[in-house]
Amino acid sequence: MAASAAIAGKPSAPMPAAKSAPLDRRRTFAFFCMVFGMFMAILDIQIVSASLAEIQAGLSASSDEISWVQTSYLIAEVIMIPLSGTLSRVLSTRWMFVIASGGFTLMSFMCATSTSIEEMIVWRALQGFIGGGMIPTVFASAFTIFPPEKRPVISPIIGLVATLAPTVGPTIGGYLTDMFSWHWLFLVNIVPGIFVTISTYLLVDFDEPDWSLFKTFDWAGLGFMAVFLGSLEFVLEEGPINDWFQDEAVLILTVLCVVTAIAFFYRVFTAKHPIVDLRAFTDRNFMAGSAFSFVMGIGLYGLTYLYPVYLGRVRGYSSLQIGETMFVSGACMFLMAPVAGMLSRKLDPRVMMAIGFGCFAFGTWQFTGLTKDWDFWELFMPQVFRGVGLMICMVPINNIALGTLPPDRIKNASGLYNLTRNLGGAVGLALINTALNNRWDLHLQRLRESVNWSRSTAVETLNTMTMGFQSLGSDANHAALKTVSNMVRREALVMSFSDVFVLLTILFLALVCALPFVKKPKAAPPADAGH
Repeated sequence: MAASAAIAGKPSAPMPAAKSAPLDRRRTFAFFCMVFGMFMAILDIQIVSASLAEIQAGLSASSDEISWVQTSYLIAEVIMIPLSGTLSRVLSTRWMFVIASGGFTLMSFMCATSTSIEEMIVWRALQGFIGGGMIPTVFASAFTIFPPEKRPVISPIIGLVATLAPTVGPTIGGYLTDMFSWHWLFLVNIVPGIFVTISTYLLVDFDEPDWSLFKTFDWAGLGFMAVFLGSLEFVLEEGPINDWFQDEAVLILTVLCVVTAIAFFYRVFTAKHPIVDLRAFTDRNFMAGSAFSFVMGIGLYGLTYLYPVYLGRVRGYSSLQIGETMFVSGACMFLMAPVAGMLSRKLDPRVMMAIGFGCFAFGTWQFTGLTKDWDFWELFMPQVFRGVGLMICMVPINNIALGTLPPDRIKNASGLYNLTRNLGGAVGLALINTALNNRWDLHLQRLRESVNWSRSTAVETLNTMTMGFQSLGSDANHAALKTVSNMVRREALVMSFSDVFVLLTILFLALVCALPFVKKPKAAPPADAGH
């Protein structure tokens, strides 16, 4: 194909010939249908995050159980993402995507009909596993069916979807839950899912299946990878909540993760046809792009987590109010997409990433002055800088990682690349939660040393509150003590949020400082190099 040749660095066919290809428009429309399917799959990572309380009430679940609505989806998805490269070579892009979008749609319906938390967890896991195949398949298709000159248009689109979907997830989830019920978090996928499945079946013809790969399919490698990534995701999700290795399940799965990781990497480097080809990491650009994608995951998922936690626990916002407040980042990303595409034509990708990570750092630094009274407008500019930074970073990172690989390696590399972003998010959330809890404990201890009976201000405040609770009679003093205790806990939590944002600011500034050591990406190698 002319597109493949162009990507591979070979002389492309004359422009008239490319324009005369009868399936150009059809393929472009098919690709955008696939992009919409990817949007749904990524959106569902976060769409339930602002509405977990409503789902918990609807399914009569405990606070420990409800977190698995999120965790089961993430664990299953992170297993499928690297596997999708092998499956799309076996089944072809068309059948891989039809199965992924069709299965995702069916599992969405089953989630909506769940009557118990156990059912919900099973359907969410299947939804994440099957739907996860859509994400890297779209990235791979973008870099195989479109020539390099089209990337300033295509890269911002897939970058926008990959970053916008988790950002607006809480917003959409909040609206749906408030206006209808939590069931619509899943029912909203049905009609678009059917459309994407049918259109993909009818229009996608990017490649042919290679059924012979089933004969050499590495089932042992699949098993090791599934246990390794699944247990890693579980440990990163549950570790901060359960005091890490003090919890027996976290400890056991950590050991299991280490053992299966060793077995998986041994299998990858010794099997004739490994389940995942890690040779893509020998490409310096791909390795650099994946490293930046990992950190991008921290910024993307970490901040999408921190804002709702602050708004819910400190400000007491409802899921709808949280969604409305967080819409700012999504709107900025949408507006920045064409600007990012234009800049990618004119600027060195390293300069773009420096601007993007600089915006990230400035936005998180603004948040270090956080107080309990911060509202929509105080959060406005930090979210603007986050949205702008995400879009400006995403386009050059995509191009550096995938834009210089030969076509036959892109499917596999796309799975690994997307995995780094998800793992970055998981590691980032684990570190953020751990830092948040540790700093909260530290600030609580310091504040308790200040708020005691030897402090006249504390005693006067307590007496004033006790007078205010006189209507409670003998319980007035107890109510006043509880109120003061809650105030201390809230202030300690706010201070711990500020500390976490200081750490994030340092992280993004460090990335800006590291950019001069990254080489400017060269043109893609010839296709023959991969064959």
